[in-house]
Amino acid sequence: MLFVNGRLGVRLLERKDAELLAKWLSDPAVLEFYEGRDNSFDMDKVIEKFYPEEDEETRCIIEYDDAAIGYIQFYEADVESRQLYGYEDDAQVIYGMDQFIGETSYWNKGIGTLLVQSMVKYLIEEKQADRVVMDPQTWNERAIRCYEKCGFKKVKLLPKNEWHEGEYRDCWLIEKANICS
Repeated sequence: MLFVNGRLGVRLLERKDAELLAKWLSDPAVLEFYEGRDNSFDMDKVIEKFYPEEDEETRCIIEYDDAAIGYIQFYEADVESRQLYGYEDDAQVIYGMDQFIGETSYWNKGIGTLLVQSMVKYLIEEKQADRVVMDPQTWNERAIRCYEKCGFKKVKLLPKNEWHEGEYRDCWLIEKANICS
């Protein structure tokens, strides 16, 4: 287990989790917010995207009361991302993260807020992150409200940043800076 915070736990992704990812990423309710409803995943696509030979991302499963309910990944920002986001200080440790709750019965229960707060704490304490960044699509107001509750601030608009359901969508670059660094 990477970390536990009360009833919430995050553990590293295992091969057996591919079936869960295929289930979640073929659900139109989940896909509306993650990947797009026109981008459903089957087992082959899950294996290709989430189990590459070499990867810079740390991929994890979210558990709540010991039940697998979602997915989260984190990664140190690469040179290309730093340039896109406007971070020029190479000495800063910047992590990005992406997540979704795949079991829709767990939506709107505060678990996303607990998850984001817990992961940010982990990245600051264990990975010495100076900043944690995400780039949600501007229309995803529920996610943005969650992130703002967790202390993230909008930094800049990223026009036409992400392909989603047949068009490039605008995203917000949001960040939470480690005020202790």
